[in-house]
Amino acid sequence: MKLIFTKSNLLKGVGIVLKAVPTRTTMSILECILIDATANEIKFTANDMELGIETKIEGDIVEKGKIAIDAKIFSEIVRKLPDNDITIETDSNYNAIITCEKSMFNISGKAGDDFSYIPMIEKSKCITIPQFYLKEVINQTIFSIAANDNNKMMTGELFEVRDNELKVVALDGHRIAIRTIKLDGKADDIKVVVPGKTLNEISKILSNDVDAIVNIYFTNNHILFEFDNTIVVSRLIEGEYFKINQMLSSDYETKIFVNKKEFLNCIDRATLLIKENDKKPIIINVTDGSLELKVNSAIGSLNENIDISKEGKDIMIGFNPKFLIDALRVIEDEEISIYLVNSKAPCFIKDKEEKYIYLILPVNFNA
Repeated sequence: MKLIFTKSNLLKGVGIVLKAVPTRTTMSILECILIDATANEIKFTANDMELGIETKIEGDIVEKGKIAIDAKIFSEIVRKLPDNDITIETDSNYNAIITCEKSMFNISGKAGDDFSYIPMIEKSKCITIPQFYLKEVINQTIFSIAANDNNKMMTGELFEVRDNELKVVALDGHRIAIRTIKLDGKADDIKVVVPGKTLNEISKILSNDVDAIVNIYFTNNHILFEFDNTIVVSRLIEGEYFKINQMLSSDYETKIFVNKKEFLNCIDRATLLIKENDKKPIIINVTDGSLELKVNSAIGSLNENIDISKEGKDIMIGFNPKFLIDALRVIEDEEISIYLVNSKAPCFIKDKEEKYIYLILPVNFNA
């Protein structure tokens, strides 16, 4: 095999598939990137058996062939080579010779036939969505998934398609994030749970172009994202997702309208007095026309007032500031509406059309 690439094309391709290379595995072949130039195109593939990514790379095929190369060393070599054309050749012993200008690396590879290919997915149930919107929906919900897998279901996001709408839901036991977007064309009803790891990696590859689309295919066990010259296949999380509708009460005793940026900056300042492992809440006291934010910690205290509009009762309630900050950072509206019932019930931050809903549980505090 002999292939010639520009450095930028090679870097881009390696960067895309590297996201599916496992950090720890007992199978050394999975630590590799497969370079396949057996047909009239060059494909790079990585697969950790849960997530697989394949992308087509522009380059010249001087001699066809395929080889699996250790992903970590290969990516580091490519990154540090001069900004010029890079040639990759193989010999009969599965060594890869990588040359650029006066540099020549010779590293041992593995037979391409030993590599675990991405599973073939039946392309029946499908939705089409602009890459920009999928990236946005992921980024506006992914922070609400659970960090550890004590409950596997909480490490993924619900993708539910109904009445030509895609609803994406994430929760971790303390909060829920929901985003809903309209879909073009007719879409099948779908309900699957996609691993958070997959969505995190996908969002890094997707473009910010509203005109660039991604096709998403669903089976009982897998989800396939197809966009540009890349396909991403992931296993789904099996099981029944949480019944969230019963948590989304529309009752409220207090509704406040507040400038999002002002509120976010205020909470941000309050966190200066809270150490990372400190469980100190911020206390919000809502009265007519005013929201008072208070924090008391070992470092010091803060009192700050923000002008608001209020409907309903006065209320005092405590929150983990991180949960509020995470939600506020991804909301693009200038003014937001916050719905409250009492100091023990969840608060809701949502827009009128309910394109986004953020539910946050309060925490106990000493008044």
